[in-house]
Amino acid sequence: MESATLSQIGLAGLAVMGQNLALNIADKGFPISVYNRTISKVDETLDRAHREGQLPLFGHYTPKDFVLSIKKPRSIIILVKAGAPVDQTIAALSAYMEPGDTIIDGGNEWYENTERRMVDASASGLLYLGMGVSGGEDGARNGPSLMPGGSHRAYLNIHNILEKVAAQVDDGPCVTYIGEGGSGNFVKMVHNGIEYGDMQLISEAYDVLKNVGGLGNEELAEIFGEWNRGELESFLIEITSDIFKVEDEDTGNGHLVDKILDKTGMKGTGKWTVQQAAELSIAAPTIAASLDSRYMSGLKEEREAAAEIFKEEGLKEEINNVGSVDKKRLIDDVRQALYASKICSYAQGMNLLRAKSMEKVWGLNLGELARIWKGGCIIRAVFLDRIKQAYQRNPGLANLLVDPEFAKEMVQRQAAWRRVVGLAIQKGISVPGMSASLQYFDTYRRGRLPANLVQAQRDYFGAHTYERIDRPGSYHTEWSKLARKARV
Repeated sequence: MESATLSQIGLAGLAVMGQNLALNIADKGFPISVYNRTISKVDETLDRAHREGQLPLFGHYTPKDFVLSIKKPRSIIILVKAGAPVDQTIAALSAYMEPGDTIIDGGNEWYENTERRMVDASASGLLYLGMGVSGGEDGARNGPSLMPGGSHRAYLNIHNILEKVAAQVDDGPCVTYIGEGGSGNFVKMVHNGIEYGDMQLISEAYDVLKNVGGLGNEELAEIFGEWNRGELESFLIEITSDIFKVEDEDTGNGHLVDKILDKTGMKGTGKWTVQQAAELSIAAPTIAASLDSRYMSGLKEEREAAAEIFKEEGLKEEINNVGSVDKKRLIDDVRQALYASKICSYAQGMNLLRAKSMEKVWGLNLGELARIWKGGCIIRAVFLDRIKQAYQRNPGLANLLVDPEFAKEMVQRQAAWRRVVGLAIQKGISVPGMSASLQYFDTYRRGRLPANLVQAQRDYFGAHTYERIDRPGSYHTEWSKLARKARV
């Protein structure tokens, strides 16, 4: 590569996501330099760039050659495993970078690590962005949703590249400047928490339709395909329909989904989301239920042993008795229950983002976040446009559930929602996500809760005091003394 043809941007870390994002950038006409510690990954990426259209992608085998091949002020995306590998990569590259250059971490990093690195980078005059990237390997190659946060100056240096590389929807590219500090990583973390909720709710819909409705994989593929042409249209509903169509090629017997071990993996962003919700006193029961369900799925051997123990004790399975179920009504009820539950999951995620934004003074624009999630990312869905509109109508909206349009839909769907949850409980099928969503809705819509009794208990044993509904101030009562007097 001649010195006269310096690359416009660089990317270090050529696992699947890194390769695909680099090829996407090159495909959009931006010359890009790439680097990976493992030389074979560089060669593999170069080969793909050649095969996929003689793309302007240039490989380098040392940190120095890589950094010096990029036009100043340099912008370098890092896509390596979160944690220590990010620090190691920054150390290797920053030795050859100059004040005004930018580091962009595109991994699923804990936001406080990003803020620490931002301070370290600024000491050397370097700019820093923590950028959430969603869409998996396909999104990275063809257009992801991008969530860059940190230095606004750094964003302005590369916004023209990001806007071309991001997924494109009717109202613009799926990228926006998120805010200061680690806001980009935090928004991506909550996106993943909502994703956990979405996936759990879809799996519960599948469980009810299969084990209460007695529906086979061909019927399920058709139902999810039909749902994907209506209000539930989304990436996750679309791929669920596809999954039910795939047969097991290894055995030539039955569908692949039925051969997959029921033990869900995870990488930590869901746990971080639930931890942050607890730290900020934000109720996120749907997301928490999805995390708990993943933990429970990991107890495969224990669950199998427990099933045998309860069977020996006389517990009878109700799920095989499907004769009395009205399938058509069940399918429609599950569709409505899934939709209403999903709204609760998104409402919880948005409330968490708003609370963190207030704490950190990030100024997050919730409507704009919904907009950039409309394309490219895993939770992309047609109803995100309506979430965007809800926050545009009322930027101070207390909760998505009380937006007039969504409130109306929740009321319309609650009867079907209750039927599904009630039927599942009756049949012994766990629907923790749908149940948690319904309890969230029922708790939020009630003007008075039994929390008055909890406050009385706290005051009784710990003198924690309580407030009254008929006059201001804090009060303490000698409960045991008055209770003894009442007995006399």
